Amino acid sequence: MSTQPDSLAPSRQFGLSLPDYPWDAMAPYKAIAAKHPDGPVDLSLGTPVDPTPDVVREALIRSANAPGYPGAHGTASLRETIAQWFARRRGVENLDPQSIMPTVGSKELIAWLPFMLGLGPQDVIVRPRIAYPTYDIGAKLCGATSVACDSLEELDPALLRRVRLVWINSPGNPTGQVRDAESMKTIVAQAREIGAVVASDECYAELGWDSWDMGNGGRRVPCVLDPDVSEGSNQGLLSLYSLSKQSNLAGYRAAFVAGDDKIMASLLNTRKHAGMIVPSPVMAAMEAALDDEEHVRIQKDAYRRRRQILLPALRESGLKVEHSEAGLYLWATAGQDTWQTVQFLAQLGIIVGPGSFYGLAGDGYVRFSITGSDERVASAAQRLKAAQLPIANHS
Repeated sequence: MSTQPDSLAPSRQFGLSLPDYPWDAMAPYKAIAAKHPDGPVDLSLGTPVDPTPDVVREALIRSANAPGYPGAHGTASLRETIAQWFARRRGVENLDPQSIMPTVGSKELIAWLPFMLGLGPQDVIVRPRIAYPTYDIGAKLCGATSVACDSLEELDPALLRRVRLVWINSPGNPTGQVRDAESMKTIVAQAREIGAVVASDECYAELGWDSWDMGNGGRRVPCVLDPDVSEGSNQGLLSLYSLSKQSNLAGYRAAFVAGDDKIMASLLNTRKHAGMIVPSPVMAAMEAALDDEEHVRIQKDAYRRRRQILLPALRESGLKVEHSEAGLYLWATAGQDTWQTVQFLAQLGIIVGPGSFYGLAGDGYVRFSITGSDERVASAAQRLKAAQLPIANHS
């Protein structure tokens, strides 16, 4: 019996049918910005540029001898440290360390959570109208339907019955909007009525400004596990957090999730099988970062300083800034097509994030990051103040 040679075998389509990575579309605008005589100012991504704190790097070095396999659940000491952090910083007391797990950054969990929850083509996932694109990618990876809305009351009953996962993102990316405890409580109650999980992406929670600036007399940014939101039960709730922003650990891929103990047991089992494990030295670094609040305060002061330079410059240039009460971004509009604004700013040597990357409701907006260095942020502010932006009527 002969077999058909591989070269003659029918062609097959390999790979997932996912959209092109959106940031690749920025290449021509980066090229324009690179020609500016004072160099480009890249305020497009929320990538930390300041050094990783010494206390974290030292912990990583001390734990560098790690010949054995780490556990997917993380070390007991790390989980206890995270529980204490939740009590101290998020207002969540007596969190069971068993209901906590480190993750390989928060993006990994956001993308794979729907699949790990067993969702499929019959299920609906709800995400904010203006949102981080990875929520939609998570739906595509498991074949579920992604719906953009900010309240479950917007959905018709037939669609509502199919909702199995509701994403909250507060403080939001890209808008910087903060949901108060009452609005989060409403979402939790509605989701529980239909048996849906609520996953709250809270990675900017330490970066509240103005009335949400806890270090300057403001309120604490609410956590979905806070009793004022959860009504004392973590059933159906997950809180996601990342150390990338508060501790300049984006390169470490250091994050964690906490919440419903039954969901966590299922996620843990799946992650054991799939090898989704945080390296031992990174877990030690996470402990050090969570135990030390001084470096978080210092880094937040740096972001506050940059925000105070950039925000008035945007307004002086004629841009309208909306929300932006927390996080690493300023969400602005010139009242025109997103790409017109992106191109005009590129001609000033300023690279921004197009609002259209974050859903249809983001059209007409751009996102400025405050993660640039002091010198680069100051340079962007000077260019904006001197520019004559083609601002449309905002009324």
